[in-house]
Amino acid sequence: MTEWAPGVAEVPFRGRSPGELAAESNARGLGFDARELLRLRAYFQRERREPTDVELAGLAQSWSEHCSYKSSRPYLKRAFGGLHPPRVLGTGDAGVLRFTPDLSYAIRIESHNHPSAVEPYGGAATGIGGILRDILAVGGQPIALSDPLFFGPLDLDPTALPEGVKSPRYLAEGVIAGIRDYGNRVGVPTVSGGVYFDPSYVVNPLVNVGCVGILPRRRLRPNRARARGDRLVLAGGRTGRDGIGGVAFASRELTDRSESESRGAVQLGNPIMKEPLIHACLEAYDRDLVQGVKDLGGGGLASASGELVHAAGLGSRIDLDRVPLREEGLLPWEVWISESQERMLFDVRPGDVPAVLRIFQQHDVPATEIGEVTAGPFETLEWAGRPAAHLRVGFRIEAPPARRPRRLRPRRWRGAPRLPDDGIVALAEEMILAPDSVSREGLLRVYDHEVQGRTVVKPLQGRVVSPSHGDAAVLRPRAHDRSGLAVTTAAQPWACHDDPRRGAELVVEEAARSLYAVGARPDAFTNCLNFGNPEDPHVLGDFSAVTAGLGAAARILGFAVPSGNVSLYNGGLGAEIPPTPVLLATGIVPDLSRAATIDWKEVGNPLYLLGRSAPELGGSLWARRHGESLLRVPRPDPAGLRAIGETLLRAHAAGEVRAAHDVSDGGLAVALAEMGFGGGLGATIDLDRTGLDGPALALVAEGRSRIVVEVARRRAARFEARFRRLPAVRLGDVADGPLRLRWKGRDVGALDLPALYPRWRSGLGLP
Repeated sequence: MTEWAPGVAEVPFRGRSPGELAAESNARGLGFDARELLRLRAYFQRERREPTDVELAGLAQSWSEHCSYKSSRPYLKRAFGGLHPPRVLGTGDAGVLRFTPDLSYAIRIESHNHPSAVEPYGGAATGIGGILRDILAVGGQPIALSDPLFFGPLDLDPTALPEGVKSPRYLAEGVIAGIRDYGNRVGVPTVSGGVYFDPSYVVNPLVNVGCVGILPRRRLRPNRARARGDRLVLAGGRTGRDGIGGVAFASRELTDRSESESRGAVQLGNPIMKEPLIHACLEAYDRDLVQGVKDLGGGGLASASGELVHAAGLGSRIDLDRVPLREEGLLPWEVWISESQERMLFDVRPGDVPAVLRIFQQHDVPATEIGEVTAGPFETLEWAGRPAAHLRVGFRIEAPPARRPRRLRPRRWRGAPRLPDDGIVALAEEMILAPDSVSREGLLRVYDHEVQGRTVVKPLQGRVVSPSHGDAAVLRPRAHDRSGLAVTTAAQPWACHDDPRRGAELVVEEAARSLYAVGARPDAFTNCLNFGNPEDPHVLGDFSAVTAGLGAAARILGFAVPSGNVSLYNGGLGAEIPPTPVLLATGIVPDLSRAATIDWKEVGNPLYLLGRSAPELGGSLWARRHGESLLRVPRPDPAGLRAIGETLLRAHAAGEVRAAHDVSDGGLAVALAEMGFGGGLGATIDLDRTGLDGPALALVAEGRSRIVVEVARRRAARFEARFRRLPAVRLGDVADGPLRLRWKGRDVGALDLPALYPRWRSGLGLP
C-alpha cells in the first residue's frame, strides 16, 4: 500500500450515496455536481483507492466552470470555429497575430467580476495583474490596457441595497483605484475601456480587463511543454493563502454571505514584483531559454502545470514542498491551488536551468526548479518525499461537459414610440449629459495613458475626452513604425437584452466602425462573454444567440477571433445581468500620419453622415433613459458597413478626412456635441437628411453603423464621388457659434456648446 505524505487526508468515496457525496462536496466548497461525483467515484474505484485532499482540490479547480468552460464549449466552437486565418500565429493564453513581417501583437480580455464585488480594489488590481500575465505567457511585452466596467447607478441610496451588497459608488471608486495603482505602477498605459451604468449591475458589477502586447515573431512561446526530461521552473511571487478556491468562487452566484465566506478567494496583487518579472521573462525568452510557459492564474499551479504538460500529451512530477512560500504552515492542497499573484511556470531544457535562475536572480525575482516533465500520462505530486497525488493528467484537465438545457427567452418586440418634436434642445441635452455620455476625463487623468510613449491618438485629445464608447486609441508599436495599431472596446448589453442575436452583431459593428473612423482596417477581436447562471435554460439560450451573432458578424467584417473568455454565474440575490459580451478589438492603421481624431478642425468644412439611419430604438440610450425595453433593435448590416468602411479607408489614405466619429450611444445628439467640444466649434446640421421621421428621432436614433465625417472643403467633390453608390448624405457644415439644428430648411433648436461643455466635462464625480 502506498505510504502517502503526512497530513494528506483521504476523503472516502466507497459506500456513500450521490447525495452524501454532493453534501460533502458542497460543505468543502468543491462544487462538484452529482454526475461529476459519480465519475470521480468510478475513477477511484478503478484505481482501488480513495482520493486525497490534494487530488480533489486540483480536480475542483480544473472542473470548475471558470476553468473548463463545460457549459459554453459547444457554443464557442460552433460560433468561432474557422475564425483563425493565416495571420493568427497563436491561440493560447492570448491570441497572437501578425502585425508586420517581423513583429506580432497579442490580445486578450478577461473578467474579475466576483472578486471585485467582494473586494473592489484588490479584485480590480489583480485583474490587471492577471491580464498582463496572459500576454507575457505567449512572449509578449504588454503595451496597452483596457478596462470596460459596469456598475449600478452611482446615485443609489446605500441604505436601500440588499444586505451584503455594496454601494455602486463605493465599488466604482475601489475598482478605479485598483486599476490606477496597478497599471500605473507596472508602467503599462490604460488607453481604452468604458464605464457603463444600469440597475442590473447593482449586485454583480462587471470588471473586464484587456491587454495588448507586442513581440518579435521569433519570441512567440507555446503554452505547452516540449519534451520528457525538461525541467519545470516556477518564477515570480511567493505562494500564500490568498486566492484559495478563486475559480470555484467565480463559478457560483453571489450571495449575502459572499464577502464573509469568500474574501480569502481574492488574490493579493504586487505590481512592484510584476515589473521586474516582465523584464526577466522577456530576457529569458529572447535568449531562447524557455521552451514553454503558462501563467499561474485561476486554479494556480494545478491548472498551469496540468495544462502545460497535457497540451503536449505528457505528464509531470512536482515537489510541492519546493514551492517558495510567503507564510509558514500551508498544507499541500493549499500550495497546489493557491492563486497567489505574479507567478509563471516554465518548461526549461535541463542544461538551461542555471542560466534561467541566474536571470531571475539578477532581476531580484524568486525562481525555483520544482519538478520535471515526464512521459505521462500521470502527474505525480510529492510532499516531503512522499506522494501527495497521482492522477491521469487528461482525467483532471478534460472536465466532463455539462449537458444543460437551452431555451430561447420569449420576447415580444414593440415598435418605436412617436417622439414629440418640441423641446429638441432639452432632448439633446438629456442625451449629452446622461451618465453614460458625460466626460470620463476624471478617470482618464488618474490612469497613465502616456507611459511607454506609444500612444498617438489618445483618450485625451486637447481639452476633450474621447468618449469611452467612441473611437479607438492608436499606438505606435515601435519608434520607427509608420503603421500603427488601433485599439477599441465595444459593448451593447441593452441591445443584447432586447434581441441577443441582433445585439451581438451590433457590438461587432460598433467595434468595426470605431476602427474605420480612425483610419484602421479591422483585424481581430477578443471577447469576454459575461452572462448569468448557465443552469437557467434561458441564459444558455441567450448565450447561444449572442455567440452566433458575434461569429456571423466577425466573418463578414473580416475579424479574426484568436482568444476569448467566458464569465458565467454573474448575478445572485434575485438579480440577473443582461447578456453582456464585451469586445477588445484591434485594427491596422497603414499610415499613422492619416489617423483621424473626433474634433472638428476648420470652419466651412462639410460634414457627411455615412450609413443608413434606422428608426428602431431598441437598446438605445433614449430607451434606457425613458424606461423602454423590448423595442425593436435596428437590423445589423455588417456587409454594408464593410463597404462603407473600406471606402472610408481610401478617403483616409487620400487625406480627405479631417475628423471622424461613429454614431453610438445617444445618437447624433451625442456624436455631434462631442465633435464640437473637441474642436471648440459649432455646425449647421440638416436633420431631415437622415431620412428619419422627425427631428427628435433623427437626434436620438442609434442604428445602424453610421459615421460622421468632416472632409476638407477642397476635397469634398472627390469624397462625394467615392460614396456616390453608398449611403452617404451631406449633413451640414462646420461653423462658428452654436450647434444649429434644422429641419427642412427651418431652425428647430440651437445648442450653446461652450456653455454646455463645463457641465458635460464635470463628468461623474469619479474617482
